[in-house]
Amino acid sequence: MKRSFVCKSCGHVSPKWLGRCPECGTWESMEERVPKPSTGHTFHADTAVAEAVALSDVSSLNEGGRIKVGMGEVDRVLGGGLVPGGLVLLGGEPGIGKSTLLLQLLMRLEAKGEKVLYVSGEESLAQLRLRADRLGRCGKGLFVASESGLDRILGLVDDLGPSVLAIDSVQTLSAPDVASAPGSITQVRESTAWLMKISKRLSIPVIIIGHVTKDGAIAGPRVLEHLVDTVLYFEGDRSYSFRILRSVKNRYGPTHEIGIFEMRETGLEEVPNPSRLFLGQYASAVPGSVIVPCMEGSRPILVEIQALVNSSYLAMPRRTVTGFDTNRLALLVAVAERHLGVVLYDKDIFINVAGGIKVSEPASDLAIIAALVSSLQGQPVCPGTAFFGEVGLTGEVRPVGRADIRLNEVARLGLRRCVMPILASQGMHVPEGVEVLQVNSLKDAINAVIKVS
Repeated sequence: MKRSFVCKSCGHVSPKWLGRCPECGTWESMEERVPKPSTGHTFHADTAVAEAVALSDVSSLNEGGRIKVGMGEVDRVLGGGLVPGGLVLLGGEPGIGKSTLLLQLLMRLEAKGEKVLYVSGEESLAQLRLRADRLGRCGKGLFVASESGLDRILGLVDDLGPSVLAIDSVQTLSAPDVASAPGSITQVRESTAWLMKISKRLSIPVIIIGHVTKDGAIAGPRVLEHLVDTVLYFEGDRSYSFRILRSVKNRYGPTHEIGIFEMRETGLEEVPNPSRLFLGQYASAVPGSVIVPCMEGSRPILVEIQALVNSSYLAMPRRTVTGFDTNRLALLVAVAERHLGVVLYDKDIFINVAGGIKVSEPASDLAIIAALVSSLQGQPVCPGTAFFGEVGLTGEVRPVGRADIRLNEVARLGLRRCVMPILASQGMHVPEGVEVLQVNSLKDAINAVIKVS
């Protein structure tokens, strides 16, 4: 029986053990692989003659139709539902709620008449039933199995003929012709490749769960993202009850969409109005607290930016940031010192995006500087005021996209004023009851709501 050694990082195969992989340069990454005897399952390559057809003769996705999950937040992130033949990867940290979300999705699909197969390599059937009883009523169309062998799983698919297949998780799968341990890069890659072939051949959606490693990648260093059709990240701070489902890759729909859920005793509940969730404890008359309407995909969300500026007794003042980019904060501090005349170089600065959400778009620049100045001066901003706009190095306030949608969300939450950049087009509809202050410089924006001394 011939032995070989495979690199866990890049998959390079060597007939002998090497301390360093010659392909990727990783040390101590070669592991022995011993071919296993065949199990009898049809894992052979397809020898049928390939056939090409005219693209105009292929039915479009709209004609084939998507499978609606029944949860509005998930359907939005997927772009309208599951695609027949699509492979979906659901990633997240262990314990964040991936299995709970997956089981709820499958129960919704079963309630709509779909035959669903849920294979778990991490939990027993009794454990699955215990979680299902907590989430609600389960019908006869949801079939479960506690298996990790890929050959036996494919046999179940052939026997049951499900319309949706779910695997929890890909790190537990083991292909019969791969000698590596379950969870290794070789096993994960081979198992995912076979699941992709099954989804395309049977034209059924396949959902697989992948745990995020300590480096922040799903099931290893980028070994799955290029294989699957859709990559979803399920994330959130365990200190808070809400969770965010984020799309980072989608061949059949938009990316950077999010769905927001709240974790309760009965499972995950959809949050139709996330702005009220993030502003539930907002106090408008507190220095250093500012509201900014952010865009997450096509959805506007009002979040609270909190800043605390204190005199520092350290040689190197602190810059502590939660939910915002540290390098971007350093840039904004320099712009504020240069164009507003405030002194921040000897101050400890703490920035927090309330609720645990992460803000990354430049539209939050103006709100960050307003919060810094408000905390530094000890003066709250005018009550009921929101800020958005990108701040340049020369102190100008630049326009950002989706201004009309942001204003509508400001009006819907009952805020009465919004400080924003001067728009190139003046045909934007301003909601009734909202006073819009359009500015083109940082000094004008801050002086409109805070007296800088």
